[in-house]
Amino acid sequence: MDFSWFNEFSPELLQGAWVTLQLLLISAAVGFSLALLVALARLSHCLPLALLARFYVSVLRGTPLLVQIFIFYYGVGMLLAGWPWMRSSWLWPYLREGFFYVAVALSLSVSAYVGEVLRAGLRAVPKGELEAARAYGMSPFMVLRRVWLVRALQLLRPTLAGEAVMLLKSTALASTVALMDLLGAANLVRAQTLKVYEPLLLVAVVYIVLAFVIEQLIARWGYKPQTRPRMD
Repeated sequence: MDFSWFNEFSPELLQGAWVTLQLLLISAAVGFSLALLVALARLSHCLPLALLARFYVSVLRGTPLLVQIFIFYYGVGMLLAGWPWMRSSWLWPYLREGFFYVAVALSLSVSAYVGEVLRAGLRAVPKGELEAARAYGMSPFMVLRRVWLVRALQLLRPTLAGEAVMLLKSTALASTVALMDLLGAANLVRAQTLKVYEPLLLVAVVYIVLAFVIEQLIARWGYKPQTRPRMD
């Protein structure tokens, strides 16, 4: 194993790691927010809204993520590039980069998968707890925010950790549209040094470390140690 190239290419690898982290954080934040809306729509008593949410989930879960990225990057990207007013707008510096389209595709994919997970978690919360919260005088929004969603997230913590790790691994698809993420930086090193295994091995270790950190953060999220009352 020869890692003599590391010092020379460490700036590219660090920049790639930063791009990967940005994709992860943005997609997780946007995707989870949309997932909550999807879950509530799936549980809605409004049949058209529930059917629309079900169709949305079926489409996104039934198509490969790589295909979705290509549709946004090559399809929507080329469509927007053909509009002169868009190219002259302040949005164009963002819309011409692959980062935007990958983030959109990842966010929508997360919203579909996590939306179904949240739907199951919300349904698993005992109705008695919700009725008690309403009897206490809480508004529907307060019941959702302070009781229903909190209890569902507690039940879903292991599953959400798995979804977050899957999202981390999915960010590697960004390299397929020439975005210099962590895997893209590793491919650059491979191309310029002709080292086949070492760059990929290093990147694999970084992904493993990031996955471990994600799992630990979610496992400790909301944890409160139990303390025994003092006996005077």
